[in-house]
Amino acid sequence: MHAAKVTYPQVKPGYRLHFPRDHGAHPEYRVEWWYVTGWLDVPYGFQITFFRARPEEESANPSSFNPRQILFAHAALSDPKRGRLAHDQRAARAGFSLAQAETERTGVWIDDWSLVLEGTRYHARIAAREFDFDLTLFARELVLQGDAGFSRKGHRPEEASYYYSRPQLDVAGKVNGAEVTGTAWLDHEWSSAYMAPEAAGWDWAGINFLNGASLMGFRMRDKNGGTHYAPPGISMKPLRVWKSPRTGVEYPVSMQLNDLRLEPLMDDQELDSRLSTGTIYWEGAVRAFQNNNQIGRGYLELTGYWKPMKL
Repeated sequence: MHAAKVTYPQVKPGYRLHFPRDHGAHPEYRVEWWYVTGWLDVPYGFQITFFRARPEEESANPSSFNPRQILFAHAALSDPKRGRLAHDQRAARAGFSLAQAETERTGVWIDDWSLVLEGTRYHARIAAREFDFDLTLFARELVLQGDAGFSRKGHRPEEASYYYSRPQLDVAGKVNGAEVTGTAWLDHEWSSAYMAPEAAGWDWAGINFLNGASLMGFRMRDKNGGTHYAPPGISMKPLRVWKSPRTGVEYPVSMQLNDLRLEPLMDDQELDSRLSTGTIYWEGAVRAFQNNNQIGRGYLELTGYWKPMKL
């Protein structure tokens, strides 16, 4: 007996995001993520991501073991003294109170890893093998990306996501038991057909400027390394390449984003997530320079350089 193929809802323009409901999970859509990146004043970079995926085949089996939703989580710490990225990952089926993604608010967890929104404060708790996060993020601004939250990712109508960001989050808490403060960025995005078949991956950056402003930019790359799609007004161009000594993959770790030059906190910020999401990518803390003056800090994500991404 074959399981039926799922029919995913399509992301369409004109939908108005509603809060607090849309802070929560959208389990009918194919993929979704809550993505937190930030700089601590140590200086460290940190990253926490929770992914939710709805499998393509849906069984009518009422068993609690039926994987109607799969959850993954990544966490990483960029410490220049260490010289390489420390990272860990989790994966679980939703249910049994061991893993869940709430629908009425941001409330995602796998075992003792969690990201929960209470009012305007996010609480992140991560107990990884090499590090421990206990952080509170204080939200102010909410930015609807694209056209009122409808963010195109390609030229076809269905190649889009619902997408909002919360830049300039103030951070306070503990890393490995030591008090820290800093600034972070949160993305929440959900989709059913994120990438065009011609696309190999994406380059993404979220920058918090020292003057309180912010900038998000991305491009979807084609399989020849050129730009397949980028939002109006965004240009990204590689400046310097770093080659991973472990995987041999080359990443453009220094990037031109419009009139900004993005330089990594350290080159080795490669994340091997083959045990959970099945890919290897580069995701790292960067400084933003304009005319050789540092004007911001943020994160750069480079996917599809190992193999073309599959969501």
